[in-house]
Amino acid sequence: MPRKPSSEVLDIGGREVTITNAAKVLFPGPKYTKLDVAQYYVAVGEGALRGAGGRPNMLVRYPNGIDGEFFYQKRAPERRPDWVDVVELKFPSGRSALEIVPRDAAALAWMANLGSLELHPHPVRAEDLEHPDELRVDLDPVPGVKWAQVREVALIAKAALEDVGLVGWPKTSGKRGMHIYVRIAQRWTFDEVRRAALALARDVERRAPQLATSKWWKEERHGVFVDYNQNAKDRTIASAYSVRPTPNATVSAPLDWSEVADCEPEDFTLANMPRRFKRLGDRHAGIDQRAGSLEALLELFEKQGGGDAPWPPHYRKQAGEPARVQPSKRKLPVIEIGRAKRKEDALAGLERWKKRHPKVQEHLEPADILVDSMRGRYTTWTRVRVNLQHVPEKLRPAQEPLDPDEKTLSSS
Repeated sequence: MPRKPSSEVLDIGGREVTITNAAKVLFPGPKYTKLDVAQYYVAVGEGALRGAGGRPNMLVRYPNGIDGEFFYQKRAPERRPDWVDVVELKFPSGRSALEIVPRDAAALAWMANLGSLELHPHPVRAEDLEHPDELRVDLDPVPGVKWAQVREVALIAKAALEDVGLVGWPKTSGKRGMHIYVRIAQRWTFDEVRRAALALARDVERRAPQLATSKWWKEERHGVFVDYNQNAKDRTIASAYSVRPTPNATVSAPLDWSEVADCEPEDFTLANMPRRFKRLGDRHAGIDQRAGSLEALLELFEKQGGGDAPWPPHYRKQAGEPARVQPSKRKLPVIEIGRAKRKEDALAGLERWKKRHPKVQEHLEPADILVDSMRGRYTTWTRVRVNLQHVPEKLRPAQEPLDPDEKTLSSS
């Protein structure tokens, strides 16, 4: 069959992968195309597969580029090459789905052809879906926190891991945060891995209470949130070498610990990462040889005596879990500003609210602005709230009609 004029056929390890509409621009600023993304994943394939290969992957598709709508796709397309592997996952919701399991660079290029910019693997191998081989530390700064603080918390987390005999492998998230991956023996359940991650988060907070927090509710956070819930079953985060939907196509860059103190997220892009990879190789090349034990972290959890932390709402109630009641509904003066499909629209509503309440704005701290990315089954939407805890009571405005008010998104 003759190829369409707009397509390109890549020969990758003896497999032919057709990139349809190859010249389609996915990143308007630097004008990177779908073919550019596919060729990028081929260039860094060895490293990308070390992070996402052999694991079920959720697709996050940007068919019209980073400025268009995107959607999550758990189910593998029915029409796929016979050499693209899949495995059936069962989720906490009771649903199940066949997900893509990339095993070679050709599979990565085929995923890129679907407009899937990021790699979102689960922390399990396809051969054992109930026992993670990876503990994930997600360092998520609250609004207003500088990148230097994220780097500082990462180094504190490194020390905390070393004290329990574990090796952490850092990488930029490609956006505002940093991830640390820890290979572990495939002995523990998802619940046990989450419990170990919670113990680590609390230990990092103990070591640097002014810099880091383990508090689950956004209203109570400050500094850098050490997100242990990324270890709950069905959670995925962008893995190493993932291209992120940013204006200059930053990527999630594996780092050596010696690079952490001076790195910047903008240092690593789709354009320059292949050169770095060719020069230095994969900074996480030794990760699979350093699988460790969670026993010390689980013992630390018991010694800390803090019990479990709240789980996300669609998970079953856990033994010893505290009430899933937001602090804003118990004690904190939090009001909601708006909901929108696009983050920019939600933030524009926040700016209109600030103009209506200039005296209130004078008392707000960066962490008082709560911007939540809410994930539905297939899409995301943004909710903006404001914590008025630092505003004198006489100046606190009442809850107003939401602006914008795209309520239908809450059930997407």
